Amino acid sequence: MKVRKDCRGEAYLIRYADDYVCFFQYKDDTEKFYGKMKERLRKFNLEIVEDKTKIIEFGRYAEERRYEKGYSKPETFDFLGFTHYCSKSRHGKFRVKRKTSRKKFKAKIQECKIWLRQNIHTPIKELITMLNQKLVGHFRYYGVSDNIQRLRAYRYIIRRKLFSILNRRSQRKGFNWEKFAKLEERFPLAKAKIYVNTYG
Repeated sequence: MKVRKDCRGEAYLIRYADDYVCFFQYKDDTEKFYGKMKERLRKFNLEIVEDKTKIIEFGRYAEERRYEKGYSKPETFDFLGFTHYCSKSRHGKFRVKRKTSRKKFKAKIQECKIWLRQNIHTPIKELITMLNQKLVGHFRYYGVSDNIQRLRAYRYIIRRKLFSILNRRSQRKGFNWEKFAKLEERFPLAKAKIYVNTYG
C-alpha cells in the first residue's frame, strides 16, 4: 500500500464494510494520513464525519505516556459494536480488552424490550424458546474474552423485562418472583457465555 510506504513506522488498517480503524506506530504518520485522507475525499465531494472520526493515543505505552502529560486513562474507541480499551492481564501484561459498547448495549436492550411487548400474548413455552434464540444470538456475537459482565448485565435486564411482561398479562397481577422462579425451572433462560477466547 502507498500509505504504508510513506510511513516511517508500522501501519495497519482493519476494515469491515464501510467501517474501519487505522493504526500507526508514530503520531506524525497518523496526522499525515488523516490530512491526505481528507484531501482525497474532497476530490470526490466527500468529507469525514468529524464526530465519528478521531485520533487517539492507544496501545502498550499509551497509559504511561498520558500520565506523563497529566492525562487520565487512555482513550477508547468503538468498532463493530465493541468498545476497545487498554488494560492488563491478571499477570500484569498489556492487553486490549473489549466490551459491548454503551450505544449498542442500550440499543439491543430497547430492541428486545419492544419485541417482548409485541409478543406479550405469545404462549409462554414459545415465547421463551424464541427469547432464548435471541439471547444466544447476542451472546455468540458479543461473547468475547473480558466481556462477561456486559453479557450478564444484558441477561439480567431482559430477565426482569420478561417478568414484567408475564406479570402484566396475568389478569390479577398475581405473577410474582416465586412463580417466575418455578417457571424458570421448566423453561430456563439461556446463560451468558463467552464463545470466543481472543487470547487462547
